[in-house]
Amino acid sequence: MQPSNSDSNLGELDVLIVGAGFGGIYTLHLLRQLGRSVKLFEAGSGFGGIWYWNCYPGARVDSNVPLYELSIEELWKDWTWTEKFPGWAELREYFYYVDSKLNLKKDIRFDTRVVSAHYDANTDRWDVKAEDGTVARPRFLVLCTGFAAKKYIPPLTGLETFQGVCHHTSAWPQEGVPLEGKRVAVIGTGATGVQVIQELGPTVGHLTVFQRTPNFALPMVQSKLDRDHQQKRKALYPTIYRRRRQTISGYDFNPYPRDLFSVSREERRLFMEDLWSRGGFHFIVSTYQDILSNEDANREAYNFWKEKARERLHDPDVQETLAPTVPPHPFGAKRVCLEQTYYEVYNQSNVELVSLEKNPIAEITSDAIITGDGVRHEVDVIVLATGFDSVTGGITQIDIRGVDGTTIKDKWANGVYTNLGMMTGNFPNMFFLYGPQAPTAFSNGPTCIEVQGDWIAACIKHMLANHLTRIEPTREAEEEWRNLVMNNSSKALFHKAKSWYMGANIPGKPIEQLNFVGGIALYDSLCQSKAAKGYEGFILSSIDKTSVARVNGV
Repeated sequence: MQPSNSDSNLGELDVLIVGAGFGGIYTLHLLRQLGRSVKLFEAGSGFGGIWYWNCYPGARVDSNVPLYELSIEELWKDWTWTEKFPGWAELREYFYYVDSKLNLKKDIRFDTRVVSAHYDANTDRWDVKAEDGTVARPRFLVLCTGFAAKKYIPPLTGLETFQGVCHHTSAWPQEGVPLEGKRVAVIGTGATGVQVIQELGPTVGHLTVFQRTPNFALPMVQSKLDRDHQQKRKALYPTIYRRRRQTISGYDFNPYPRDLFSVSREERRLFMEDLWSRGGFHFIVSTYQDILSNEDANREAYNFWKEKARERLHDPDVQETLAPTVPPHPFGAKRVCLEQTYYEVYNQSNVELVSLEKNPIAEITSDAIITGDGVRHEVDVIVLATGFDSVTGGITQIDIRGVDGTTIKDKWANGVYTNLGMMTGNFPNMFFLYGPQAPTAFSNGPTCIEVQGDWIAACIKHMLANHLTRIEPTREAEEEWRNLVMNNSSKALFHKAKSWYMGANIPGKPIEQLNFVGGIALYDSLCQSKAAKGYEGFILSSIDKTSVARVNGV
């Protein structure tokens, strides 16, 4: 949907939103209700954000419905799902259903990738340019780029010489790739890698999995859903949606308020068995409250997980590679994903597991991957499940320049500074959702997005109603928020793992906690408190600078 030459300059807007995933469409819906000019630019050709780009084999969400959807009654009252954990195709259908109800498309420009946004301090507006030449000058810029918008491909020697098919999971062709009977290599065993591997194992000719670090995957316990059951349960939906804002992870359940070793061995065994049988994230979220802070308790949880994983694996060497005796990092300190048949795949004769810790990739040739032991793995297709420059990458890949011309990438080069995980100093009137120093990676997506979207919409409404044209955090507030984020994280075990939670997967990226660990309920409370105090920790002013409100601190 490329714009014609006549409409490539949108001129002055009240708000421009970037990204048409959950965050973008929710914020667009809220801000249009203010009766102001609001537009949305989306790089893809359709709705969904991550669910537009993620169409690789096996892609599906690992948060269950109805938790993983918007809480707007107009949307959920007539919509039904077919699975507890929907796949990418059904999620896309949901987004188009949302559009049919809210008529969002009229204010969205697809195939419009934002490449730069420069702040004009003389007018308190952003000069925004897209790759196709589209320009706009919004008063407020809202970035809904998500935490996984910039793919990462490690430096693999010879990758450019490979003559077969090669795709990163987040750049999978929309028309799909024929893989049946092919020799396929999957590099990476993160969340996307697990999903691809369990999907392809039964259908490809030969599958070679290259694993750097084992994934402590949990059982999804998928199930089909019927319309009648969902309709009967919808009387509870408003309660469920209110409850998810009251919990740590934005689901409708919380950690068990006891320490692991405060109960008998028998009690904790039965409790863990119960959590395991429920599936989803119950085993990591609903478990004892000290699992992520006490190393001994954490090891107990890992040993239980290891036992369960090894029960499903036949080969002792594969057992040790996928579920090692000594864990490489604390359980839950790296992203835990959900699986359905992941471990059974490795029992198949056509599946080979290669430990990159023992034999790293030495070279990729036109038709093979050669490991450090000299073994040549001939392949037709390479699937790069190598992850993302997570949390910050979607923002820093855009040429965003603040008041003094400094880029956001340069500002965060030595560490991230934000206030409330939604704004950063020197970049006035720029908000971001589901990004750095918010609950992002530790929360159910729609919950975090609604908490932040509501706050941003209320803030912009306040600005417009009071004829204020500029808002940005104070440096003091940024420092205090950063300290809160880091101090909360230091009480947990996250720093003992090299994960994308900490930016450790990207060479040269500062090692720091990129997410707010305190939970949705606390986060929501802190955000509302600052708003109630006249946006404490922010500087608000009008364009003539005659009306200025400055409140320091957090």
